Amino acid sequence: TIPLSLLAVRGPEAQFEGVGERVFGGSRSREEEGEDGQAGKRKRGEMSDAKYFQTTKRGEIHELKEELHQTDKAKQKDAVKKVIAAMTVGKDVSMLFPDVCNCMQTPNLELKKLVYLYLINYAKSQPDLAIMAVNTFVKDASDSNPLIRALSVRTMGCIRVEQITEYLTNPLSKALKDEDPYVRKTACMCVCKLYDIAPDLVRDQGFVDSLSDLVSDPNPMVVANAVAALLEISERNGEEVLSLSGGGLQKMLVALNECSEWGQVFILDALSVYSCRDEKEAESIIERVVPRLSHVNAAVVLSSVKVVMRLISFVTNAETHKSVLKKLAPPLVTLLSAEPEIQYVALRNILLICQKRPTILKNDIKVFFCKYNDPTFVKMEKVDVMVMLCSDKNVDQVLLELKEYASAEVDVDIVRKSVRAIGRCALKIEAAAQKCVNVLLELIQTKVAYVVQEAIVVIKDTFRKYPNRFESVIGILCENLDSLEESEAKASLIWIVGQYAERIDNAQELIESFVQEFEQVDIEVQLQLLTATVKLFLKKPDSSQALVKHVLGLATTGSINPDLRDRGYIYWRLLSTDPEKAKVVVLSEHGGVAYDSEKLDNNLLDTLLGQLSTLASVLHMPPSSFVSDNERISVPPSTSSPPKPQGSEAWMCGECTFSNA
Repeated sequence: TIPLSLLAVRGPEAQFEGVGERVFGGSRSREEEGEDGQAGKRKRGEMSDAKYFQTTKRGEIHELKEELHQTDKAKQKDAVKKVIAAMTVGKDVSMLFPDVCNCMQTPNLELKKLVYLYLINYAKSQPDLAIMAVNTFVKDASDSNPLIRALSVRTMGCIRVEQITEYLTNPLSKALKDEDPYVRKTACMCVCKLYDIAPDLVRDQGFVDSLSDLVSDPNPMVVANAVAALLEISERNGEEVLSLSGGGLQKMLVALNECSEWGQVFILDALSVYSCRDEKEAESIIERVVPRLSHVNAAVVLSSVKVVMRLISFVTNAETHKSVLKKLAPPLVTLLSAEPEIQYVALRNILLICQKRPTILKNDIKVFFCKYNDPTFVKMEKVDVMVMLCSDKNVDQVLLELKEYASAEVDVDIVRKSVRAIGRCALKIEAAAQKCVNVLLELIQTKVAYVVQEAIVVIKDTFRKYPNRFESVIGILCENLDSLEESEAKASLIWIVGQYAERIDNAQELIESFVQEFEQVDIEVQLQLLTATVKLFLKKPDSSQALVKHVLGLATTGSINPDLRDRGYIYWRLLSTDPEKAKVVVLSEHGGVAYDSEKLDNNLLDTLLGQLSTLASVLHMPPSSFVSDNERISVPPSTSSPPKPQGSEAWMCGECTFSNA
């Protein structure tokens, strides 16, 4: 599965807060060890916290209720753990809500975390009872321990119940000005969550202005969380609320070197949408961002590339421009030595980058040669990058590599992809077209069915791109008529026979062999067969008159497909009224095949380059096509290949960011 961390997804608040805080089996203070009496060490063979997930006895709820009212704090904590374990495995323990809430009044931080976790889970189903805990939240928000203050504010933000939001404003306002940076950074994320529930309340209370002030906070993590919250609010609000005027920009650039990797990702995202005032400012930002290209985290690297790709357009000095682009190649190449999932994400982003700036990796094409142990999804992307980087200087290397994949690779999908890639190289580089055709003919000689069929398809495109240049190979193609099983390959060979019917002695016999199974083949083959028969008649009218009547009859009276029937009637009327005009229509020259047919539209490309390191850059789709404005949806984990936007089962989550829509 692709790590969502790599995609820089705006995940749960746990990215910043609660990392390393364990509920079960957490570290114990000396006081907590003393609570268990003199037996400080566990006995050998005693079960770990996994025991809480293994109970299935009846009457458990009643027993838990009694244990929750124990005066012994150790037993009480043990009971809450059992409740959390039951909740985790899907049991309904909502009837214990009042009993668990009674355990909130405790100085024990671990027990308090457990209770708060329970409240977050059941507050939506028990909103009236959740208000019972408000007084405790407000009290904890003024506790002397900053961990408890932060925990209280964070929990109130996670309890997405409108009745509680009005009680959250005062503690949140104090937390945003708290002396402890941990509390302030927690409060930043809480503002973001509160905005999702009550945006008007956030504006009225001035929390957005408070976040803007915290962008200039001396603590880098507070700056990162404030930027993250403002970006999220901007996204939901549809207008920019993050202002980098004054010293905000410099504060962010300073914090970039000091905050955690996720803080860096958020700051880099903010820089990627910043409009520089002049070229000097753009060069200054690029200079501060370039060191992040060597970061160990792939999300930071790709986010840095995104900033550079965005700001490089402001740089007019040719030497500076060339120098900056040169620095982008090593970090992108380094990503290809990571795990396969990270490689896949990197390759999908590299395809976008190379389409915009093809010179960045022009000298590193060997890095994209497939390794024997690469997963199929990585090999497929590497082949695409190889074709994109192919040029007059390295086309021989590329063809040799692709020929090896097509003849020695076990995976059929890779073989097909490689054969198609050879054809794309022929369309891209005219000087290498003959070499590409020669390689395809060598592959046809292998007599492997799927190789032959793919080769015929790409040779047909080559004929269309370079007419009257490679007709000498038609005889070899026609020899493989019996090995054609796929519709696309049949349609391609039929097109070749019809297009060059005057040069093929047995063209009529070949077409007649296809006509015998006219009613059994797909519509794609039927349409091509109809056109090829008419072309044959126009070029050899004396010998093919009976054949064209037969095929026109099959198309008009024997088919229920409207496209085939309409085309048949048009041809019939053209031939019966004015054969010379029919020649002008049917035998006219067709437009050539473009190599860059798979390239993205420039506007879409610019949009996706602004989304580098996110799911949009992996799917090559704008975010609006899979994330609606009114709901946040999430990609489920996959066990075999990178995430794809299609599937028979629909899944959606109102709390998260993506879906398979």
